[in-house]
Amino acid sequence: MDGFFLKVLNNGCWLNVTLAPMNSPVLIACAHGTRNAEGQAAIRQVMADIEALRPGLRVVEAYVDVQEPELGGVVEGLPEGTDAVVVPLLLSTGFHIKVDVPKAIKNRSEVVAARPLGPDARLAELLATHLRAAGLQENDGVLLAAAGSSLPDGSVDSEEQARLLAELLPNKVRVAYGASAQPTVPDGVASLRAELAAEGEAGRVFISSYLLATGYFHDQLAKAGADIVSAPLLPSKVLAEIALERYDAVLERLS
Repeated sequence: MDGFFLKVLNNGCWLNVTLAPMNSPVLIACAHGTRNAEGQAAIRQVMADIEALRPGLRVVEAYVDVQEPELGGVVEGLPEGTDAVVVPLLLSTGFHIKVDVPKAIKNRSEVVAARPLGPDARLAELLATHLRAAGLQENDGVLLAAAGSSLPDGSVDSEEQARLLAELLPNKVRVAYGASAQPTVPDGVASLRAELAAEGEAGRVFISSYLLATGYFHDQLAKAGADIVSAPLLPSKVLAEIALERYDAVLERLS
């Protein structure tokens, strides 16, 4: 990525930032959307973090569900000939990535899409940090709880994220889904608890919330029968760093 590199102080932390070159494509930060005010604020903070890490880059918000502005309308509203990259603030390849995003950009050849934020080793590190902060011990079991997708690619991505997490922990790590895929989170909790008991383990079952922020799906995790539910991924500047990496990867591919 061409541009000027700077080190700036932000909220007491030094950040490496890159000034965006002139005429950089617009970054359309496209999230799922939620009615939860705390979740909405967390996603908008990611967008603010992206702008802080790449001064001069135009960042536009968009959503594929629940919230406005809707992605298709955002793309249509761009002046003709405006280069843009849709960066999905989503964690896996599912219906929104395969259907909604391509539909929104199909009539604008100058607008292209990046891949989602996950799977990624940095997300695994963040998940592990949240689990340890919640009190995870070596004899506990971990269930990675993803949102779920009706498309198989979503499960493949979540399983890869679970594998990356398992590389960082001595614990058993399994995966389950909030909707549209199997096993469900309650079934996954029950299965993991039975697996621990069958092996003579007295450990607890931890749900690792593989969700960006609080909202409907995260609230449901507390009802799934686990002993402890860890915090979602946000707030963390790691998500903005990954989003910019996805953006830059598209520009490099097109150059």
